[in-house]
Amino acid sequence: MVRLALLAAAGLAQASCQSSPKTTPVSSGKSASLLAMEQVAISAHKCWIASKDPAFKPYQMANELNSYSGTPRFLLVPAKHYGGKPLLVVQAQGNSSRVDVFGPLMNEPLGARIGSDIARWQAGNPSCAAAA
Repeated sequence: MVRLALLAAAGLAQASCQSSPKTTPVSSGKSASLLAMEQVAISAHKCWIASKDPAFKPYQMANELNSYSGTPRFLLVPAKHYGGKPLLVVQAQGNSSRVDVFGPLMNEPLGARIGSDIARWQAGNPSCAAAA
């Protein structure tokens, strides 16, 4: 009886080691919100910060994409006060690819540009300038 149980266990172990062809695509494990925010954050950093765009010189980006709260986001904060109050919050939540943008900068003249840049990047166009 014990011997039979050992043979059965060995057979199961051997069967579990054999690979079977996978027919389903492997998921990245990333939520829709994280995928959307990665795309937007990469473009924002490239176009606003790394390019040294004068309109964004007073700000720096605080990346919080690795949030365990299910709300990946990035912030724009004063360049000289990294721990300061966020002036812009760009985030997505849960399994939604919708990106929300809010904060005092949206009420400034720069707000219209921020809104159009974010909308363009969220739609999959990583360019830094809107098409003329």
